[in-house]
Amino acid sequence: MSNTTKRIEGAAEQVGGTIKKGVGSLIGNEQMEVEGRAEELKGNAKQAVAKAAERVKGAVEEVSGALEHGAGKLLDNDQMAAEGKAKELKGEARQKLNR
Repeated sequence: MSNTTKRIEGAAEQVGGTIKKGVGSLIGNEQMEVEGRAEELKGNAKQAVAKAAERVKGAVEEVSGALEHGAGKLLDNDQMAAEGKAKELKGEARQKLNR
């Protein structure tokens, strides 16, 4: 399962929990309210885990891109340097998107 799918599932669970918590509060059902809060927290946690995994992927991508970029410059290989820089920037962007 991809991290995007996990984030979507987490968001859906969070929203469902928020609704359940609200309904429980509205009708005075404490158990439903607590269950809703638990689902809401579980959804938040799923999203946080997926974001963290994407940040790790981004960091790995950034470092490997920087290494490839450096090697390309060292070897005077413009294509390798450019591909490495692109990978490095992509990794940075992935990390920023998943803060």
